[in-house]
Amino acid sequence: MRDNHSFQRKVTQLCTRCSILLLQYGAESELIDELPTRLGIALEMDEVECAISSNAIVLTTFKDGIALTTTRKNDDRGINMDVITQVQHIVILAERKLLDYRDVEKKLVQITPHHYSTWQLAIMVGLSCACFCKLNMGGWDGAFISFIAGGMAMLIRLILTQHHTHPHVTFFITAFVATSIAGGLLDTPIFEHTPTVALASSALLLVPGFPLINAVADMFKGYINTGMTRWGVATLLTIATCMGMVMAMTLWGGRMWQ
Repeated sequence: MRDNHSFQRKVTQLCTRCSILLLQYGAESELIDELPTRLGIALEMDEVECAISSNAIVLTTFKDGIALTTTRKNDDRGINMDVITQVQHIVILAERKLLDYRDVEKKLVQITPHHYSTWQLAIMVGLSCACFCKLNMGGWDGAFISFIAGGMAMLIRLILTQHHTHPHVTFFITAFVATSIAGGLLDTPIFEHTPTVALASSALLLVPGFPLINAVADMFKGYINTGMTRWGVATLLTIATCMGMVMAMTLWGGRMWQ
């Protein structure tokens, strides 16, 4: 009985770690609910139930009539689909009986999020802003402005994130920097005929698209609480972005309001 209880406790911990990793790195609620359940069943549990909120996971496993419940607090670590993919891969291997609970534990501990370098991210984000501007009739000159402003804004955002600045403050400052750089370039004589769409394109990196998609997906699939929470967070980030842009346009004026 003691061995069975110890085994169930270990599996419960593994299922909880699986779910908290998914929640920390931005998976949708249905996946956070599904994968720990599949993992628990694969590791010989009779049933697994998971309750999800925006800041915690409550998970219960059932084995031979004994229920074991554990709770873990969530610490948001940003969106990283590489981690979610690794967790899915581990669950699939466990379902195929290629991993036992000891192997699953080792694999989960070894999961490390992959991060690109700061300059790689800044350059690629700048290019995406430039492409958006060009596709919206901003011209090559507008694309150049968006590339410079978007890339510099992303660099500032990454630096602020590394210093654990509050997300809303980070979005506000980043939007202010992006709008200031783009607006300053638009006011120079060489860019006096450049469409002002370059201004909006430079702040494209601050659109909280992934949280909004997850929020809508959660609400459609019945996870109303987490969906509304994610929607609220995305809305506050959008408001912070708008405030940063409006402040920059108010301070510097020029063609920004056109």
